[in-house]
Amino acid sequence: MDIEEGPRGVTVEWAVVPSGVGPLFLAATGRGLVRVEFHAGEGRRERMPERLAEQLGAEVVECATGRLAEPVRQLDRYFAGALRAFDLPLDWSLATGFNRRVLRELADAVPFGTVVGYGDLARRVGQPEAAQAVGAAMGANPLPVVVPCHRVVESDGGLGGFGGGLETKRRLLALEGVLPEPLF
Repeated sequence: MDIEEGPRGVTVEWAVVPSGVGPLFLAATGRGLVRVEFHAGEGRRERMPERLAEQLGAEVVECATGRLAEPVRQLDRYFAGALRAFDLPLDWSLATGFNRRVLRELADAVPFGTVVGYGDLARRVGQPEAAQAVGAAMGANPLPVVVPCHRVVESDGGLGGFGGGLETKRRLLALEGVLPEPLF
């Protein structure tokens, strides 16, 4: 069987890798990186491949061809402070409609070391009244860190929410120089 075409049409490769914010679950199709998940401890790690297979109608296999080599290399460089912009092919299969528009705008127009408000991002995609919907899009982001939803904050300077937890968001923003490093 060709790794590109499993029995249901698409094969997804996955791996769990260490990072500066704990273990990350990474998955890629032949089109590109499709999923990044925080807190990929053993219990969650067992469920993630099955859930991804259901979402994509795909065969999901543990790293087989090296599709994840470049995403892992770039994430390592990012967490070491040596990479400011990811240059990876992304598979947007897990984001649709408004969410996809918002996430693409975020990925393309909010660079390392900067933040944007939920309302500002809503205006950028032509939906000025959709700040809450932008928050929902951030919560549904299938590619956190690479598509930097940690850079979206409240207009009053508050951090807002974050699917990886607020401590993870603080650590990512500190890594990018937006917040000071924690003292402890």
